[in-house]
Amino acid sequence: MTMSTEHPVIAVRDITKIYGEGDTQVRALRGINLDIAVGEYVAIMGASGSGKSTLMHIIGCLDVPTGGRYLLDGLDVSKLDDFALSVVRNRKIGFVFQSFNLIPRTSAFSNVELPMVYANVPKAERQERALAALEKVGLGNRGDAFPNQLSGGQQQRVAIARAIATNPAMILADEPTGALDSTSTGEVLELFEGLNHEGRTVIVITHEPDVAERAGRLIRLRDGLVVEDTGHPSGASVGAVAAAAAAAHIAPAGPGLSAAGLPRSSGRDGQ
Repeated sequence: MTMSTEHPVIAVRDITKIYGEGDTQVRALRGINLDIAVGEYVAIMGASGSGKSTLMHIIGCLDVPTGGRYLLDGLDVSKLDDFALSVVRNRKIGFVFQSFNLIPRTSAFSNVELPMVYANVPKAERQERALAALEKVGLGNRGDAFPNQLSGGQQQRVAIARAIATNPAMILADEPTGALDSTSTGEVLELFEGLNHEGRTVIVITHEPDVAERAGRLIRLRDGLVVEDTGHPSGASVGAVAAAAAAAHIAPAGPGLSAAGLPRSSGRDGQ
């Protein structure tokens, strides 16, 4: 799979997410506009209830928005059915989770190989790619080891190998260092930085400031809205874009995207 440089790897337009109805209704996301370019290293932070986890689930195609539009590597995934979303997850997103999510009684090599089995990658090719991915994370000689024979840091490195083996459009890491000690945390973050330096898009969901500061860009959420966006290549924060748009009486297209960019969608309004 190749990644286009002609559009953002992530383009979010007026995304809303509403849970429940009536008095129990919760507006988890209240109109998110966001671009993430190919090759960025982004940290997304927010307190409990900020909408951080909801946004992560939508970006990861684990959930769909109530309204708005979401394009992943140029593909509009906002209204895909469950089967189509599963295909997109497998082929375009490499996941890294806090709990590693490795299959216990399966070798490290087979854990890395598994997503490519689901993607129908030919056996010889997937074995070659699985070995290359393990070597990339420094575990080329531990492919036969089972998860319980590996340290927490090594298990997370296997998870990263699994994430990159399919050559996804982005790597999405949800609290990837939450279960690791400081030494293993440093090793994992160095891997992310190395992958990003190779041109891979890396998005880390975290509540740890020392993890976030390693990223090139910080996006902070509060009450279902982006309230801070620093380090974007455009040099403008979300607040600055919104303020300029309000002064000109136009709707903001999102940082790094001009009014000639992707069209805004009215989407579904949840009614």
